Amino acid sequence: MNKMDAALRELAGMDDLAALSSGIHRLHPAVKFLATILYIFTVASFSRYALSGLLPMVLWPVLLYQMSGIPVSLCFRKLRFVLPLVLAVGIWNPLLDRVPVLQIVTLTVTGGILSMCTLMLKGVLCLMASFLLMATTGIDRLCAALRAMHVPEYPVTLLLLTYRYISVMLREVSVMTDAYSLRAPGQRGIHFSAWGSFLGQLLLRSMDRAQSLYESMLLRGYRGGFHYAETRPIARKDWLFLGLSAASFAFFRLVPVAQILGGMFV
Repeated sequence: MNKMDAALRELAGMDDLAALSSGIHRLHPAVKFLATILYIFTVASFSRYALSGLLPMVLWPVLLYQMSGIPVSLCFRKLRFVLPLVLAVGIWNPLLDRVPVLQIVTLTVTGGILSMCTLMLKGVLCLMASFLLMATTGIDRLCAALRAMHVPEYPVTLLLLTYRYISVMLREVSVMTDAYSLRAPGQRGIHFSAWGSFLGQLLLRSMDRAQSLYESMLLRGYRGGFHYAETRPIARKDWLFLGLSAASFAFFRLVPVAQILGGMFV
């Protein structure tokens, strides 16, 4: 199994996670989407030096991961290629901001180090919340919820087809890679002289395949709707989840919980 086959298996694993049954999975997709957006906005609203105020925000995604039955480690394993980019966002801050802001025994913490840690934590928390939304909802239910919220049809359809197109492209890459390996048995990878023709053939093959799939969808009655996805009305438990989530975000944003707890023990 080559790397493309492994990537396809990981992509299919997201659909398997969304098919699980838990209290979080059974929540209305629109409510989970709104709660995730509120969480990301709240996390982003903290100042660059508010590391202690940001720490309690970890509780919301960790608690939901436990309730949904999805290990937190799975999130980091599937996002292992994105995490280094997120962690590199504030890597130059310690060099740009050298003003001391905190003294811990003999260790001096500068504003650059503090802002770097804050930015990294913000990125990790936003990734955790976004992955949790996809892992407990699925692309079809999420797009159906967006249409129910009167999001325009074209952006929602573009999101759905882009997500589905990834698997189509990966399958074509897998087939072409296997074919190339059979023609060059002793070679590791694809020679740089063949990169141009390889990418051109990949573009043409994937476009033809995507066009065939889209025509098949039209023949089966697809007109931009999501009649096959869940469209139940929002229940009381969904509103309760959204209200509790919003209240907890407001509480952690306005009340310095970490400082209060630290003052009680120090």
